[in-house]
Amino acid sequence: MLEVEVISGRTLNQGATVEEKLTEEYFNAVNYAEINEEDWNALGLQEGDRVKVKTEFGEVVVFAKKGDVPKGMIFIPMGPYANMVIDPSTDGTGMPQFKGVKGTVEKTDEKVLSVKELLEAI
Repeated sequence: MLEVEVISGRTLNQGATVEEKLTEEYFNAVNYAEINEEDWNALGLQEGDRVKVKTEFGEVVVFAKKGDVPKGMIFIPMGPYANMVIDPSTDGTGMPQFKGVKGTVEKTDEKVLSVKELLEAI
């Protein structure tokens, strides 16, 4: 298990599929965490592996992808998976904070829920 800072934001694929939230394309656009190569190796990950991300706000299982992010940070595209682990408070702005959430990431054999399954579990 590694301590990480979780960040989220828009991606091209997420933005292109945001109107079709129950499609396979949207699922694939938002169901992963990008992880630095050094952290990837420390977790013993391989392509196709899944990770559990936990913060004080919740937890979620996503697919692991090597990404161009700094060591000690993971990026989850904006969407229902990121929403499970970010602070829901908007401080009156209408938008939650998508950056700088302290958490942990660990390899898991748990299933990545579909968008529908994820929402039904809430």
